[in-house]
Amino acid sequence: MADFIAVQHLHAVRETAPGRTYLLAGLLRRGACGRRMETHWARHRPAYRCRHGHTSATRPMPGRTPNAYVREDQVLPHLSALLLRLTHHDPDGAEPMALIASAAPLSSADAVAHLRSEAISLTYDPAARSLTADTPRAERITIG
Repeated sequence: MADFIAVQHLHAVRETAPGRTYLLAGLLRRGACGRRMETHWARHRPAYRCRHGHTSATRPMPGRTPNAYVREDQVLPHLSALLLRLTHHDPDGAEPMALIASAAPLSSADAVAHLRSEAISLTYDPAARSLTADTPRAERITIG
């Protein structure tokens, strides 16, 4: 099992065509159905979507959850804040917020690397425009 996970992380960042790299491939899940969001190219940018139950061959089922879409550039700027919350948490609540605020800003690449190294998925809620980390504390951030 460890070998399988290691191989998944090697191939997680995908480049499907020259110049098309998806940094969050395999990290995003859709809250309504729990499925991994698939990569797609939208308006000249990497993006992710969940079209659970969608096929062009059949009519949509009544009551089916609507499709969800999110662009990578809408998520990446918020990942450093999530990473700070994941790595600088004081369970007693005694850690001063100034200590967290004074921490050096982290890049989006650092945040993605941390998520991959810790095997943390993010659940996307399109209605709330939020991401929730798949961790015991379920840290949550709003992406706008």
